[in-house]
Amino acid sequence: MAGTFLVVGLGEDHFTSLAPELVQRFAEHFKTPELFAKINGKLVVTPMPETQDVPICQIKPSHFPLYPHTAAYAREHNKLEAYRAFNRANYQCKEAIEAAIREHFDGMHLNGDAASGVVQAYGMERVMHVLANTVQLQDWDGRYSRRNKEWAKTIPNHNSDTVRCGYILNSHPVVINGMIDIVREEAQRHQTMDRKEPPARPSVRGKLRQNVPDHKHAAPKKREPER
Repeated sequence: MAGTFLVVGLGEDHFTSLAPELVQRFAEHFKTPELFAKINGKLVVTPMPETQDVPICQIKPSHFPLYPHTAAYAREHNKLEAYRAFNRANYQCKEAIEAAIREHFDGMHLNGDAASGVVQAYGMERVMHVLANTVQLQDWDGRYSRRNKEWAKTIPNHNSDTVRCGYILNSHPVVINGMIDIVREEAQRHQTMDRKEPPARPSVRGKLRQNVPDHKHAAPKKREPER
């Protein structure tokens, strides 16, 4: 099921109310919204995580680092909690990116500052991870630029397709493509700033020269010629 719908009973020639047990049954069955995604030509359906649509300024920073292994590896090494925290942060970051797009997209243009709040809250690495995940799962979509598709391939992702569908962006692909451009430009600026050499440290000789006293020693007296 997708979109808004009603569940009703069926009488002989018209709809009827549901019995109380059926109300409870279908309420539980459709309690969690589902996300649909096309992956490798197949339709994948996965439950969406429970999140709240809050203003970008109210989103709390996430301090969970990216987890560089699969769920099987995490289970084998007793790291499932870290793995789950990593994915919860991905879901939250996904919601934050979509909130930022709604806030900064006027229907025609995406503001150049659209990514700054999300990057500050979740970190550049996670924002790029979520954006790349969306492009990787929708590689067939021609609305993403070839440049950004090639970039997305360089971002590793060890999650299964079912888990990855949980934090795929639902915004319009053209706007997501613009957000990726903004994020990549900001990441490039950060790298440029990091590559700048720190100011040169003064050498020992330079320090010694700086410590030379200001007064000058008296010149030696000239010796009188012997007579």
